Amino acid sequence: MAANTDIRLQNQVIYSVYVRNHTPEGTFRAVIPDLDRIKALGTDIIWFMPIHPIGVQGKKGSLGCPYANRDYRTVNPAYGTMEDFKALVDEIHARGMKCMIDVVYNHTSPDSTLYAQHPEFFFHGKDGRPGNKIGDWADVIDLDYENRALWDYQIGSLKMWAEIVDGFRCDVASFVPLEFWEAARRAVEEVRPGCVWLGETVHQSYGCHARRAGIYSMLDYDVYSAFDIEYDYDTREVFDKYLRGEIALSHYLDFLNYQEGAYPANYNKLRCLENHDQPRICAFVKDERALESYTAFLYFMKGTTLIYAGQEFKNDHTPSLFEREPIDRAGRDISGLMRRLYEIKSREFGGADWYEAQADDAHDIAVCQRGGNGRRFVGVFSLKAESDDAAVPVPDGTYENLIDGRSVTVEGGKHMCTETPAACRERFARIDARLKESEGQLRLHREDINQLMVLTARLGEKINMLANSMRALTRALWGVAGAVITALLGFFFWYVQSL
Repeated sequence: MAANTDIRLQNQVIYSVYVRNHTPEGTFRAVIPDLDRIKALGTDIIWFMPIHPIGVQGKKGSLGCPYANRDYRTVNPAYGTMEDFKALVDEIHARGMKCMIDVVYNHTSPDSTLYAQHPEFFFHGKDGRPGNKIGDWADVIDLDYENRALWDYQIGSLKMWAEIVDGFRCDVASFVPLEFWEAARRAVEEVRPGCVWLGETVHQSYGCHARRAGIYSMLDYDVYSAFDIEYDYDTREVFDKYLRGEIALSHYLDFLNYQEGAYPANYNKLRCLENHDQPRICAFVKDERALESYTAFLYFMKGTTLIYAGQEFKNDHTPSLFEREPIDRAGRDISGLMRRLYEIKSREFGGADWYEAQADDAHDIAVCQRGGNGRRFVGVFSLKAESDDAAVPVPDGTYENLIDGRSVTVEGGKHMCTETPAACRERFARIDARLKESEGQLRLHREDINQLMVLTARLGEKINMLANSMRALTRALWGVAGAVITALLGFFFWYVQSL
């Protein structure tokens, strides 16, 4: 983790907004009336996908991709003015939330302001033309961070935005030198102390492919020296395989357990079921009860939770990045469930928790644990909405399901897992057990004390008897000594007289 990372981020929720598709109007101002709902959902940080002007040259679709940035220091006029954006940020702050914006520092659009002013800041291929090193990204050209003047420009842009917002989500952060991000973090801290840094690390296979091709790509472990949170793309491909039915649940959970030993203490992974680059979870999970279990499983995981706008309405269509496709709010609203899960996450869990997960592959049941500071929580999630006995690592007894308040019974080390997710606190059971153990130990201590008191009394009697004997002996010795002295004196006087 970065040296000054706020550990509270572990149990916070980020809500992702694509301004173009969030409302029918697709503007900054149109988001403001929705802020109360977003806050009530259980949101700490609102992350806006790129808000900058979009390049026209080589654009994708009819409106272009927001990640083909044309100007780092202005806003997309289709969304409104800079004043409109600042008004939106003020409203976010007024509700106790933070604002994070997307920064795309690996590349720009070919017709960007920066390329027009500083073509030397860009990567050029063997043909001498600007381009990109990897990927099918025909609408962008890569920046060249070997030019230190580029660092000054980019850090200047970040400091400008840090006067307004509270954090940055850094696109394909793995492809930008770590030393740059470290320098940027130090500089921004002077403007916005506590600025939140979220790094989009790349998929494991993608990073390995880049390194094999001789292209710089940071290891996920190293990213933490500059970032507070990073993507969980080191396990995402495994999760996708599970969703497609290609591997067992235990395979995915083994990867989550591996993270516990592979990263720095208190590492923070951004946990999500979906995002703008991934299909909607409802495209895979059609059963409503199973979706509730997936959602509870998400919030129970260690790390910051990401909600992609529309997820709360069970959207199954992934909106295009290149067209206007407002999110569908007509679906069943699961905001109530998310709100309860947020309350559990923010109130109960610790920032330095450990985490462990086990699987019942026969029924696709995940049994997860997390805890710290004498507290332990156990979550049981039936990801296929099947009911069966699940082995749970808690003493037999009755526990409260923190999600719905119902009782959960553990008997013979097993819990009858239903389609309803369960998350229970073991703290009270453990305290009761400790109290009983302490009471037993106290009884033993009392018995020992009583026995010690009896022995002490007996010892006192012996000491008194010995003292009396010593006094009698002393008197006898003094009597003998007196008789001896008297006899000696008598002999002395007789001797003197005989002379």
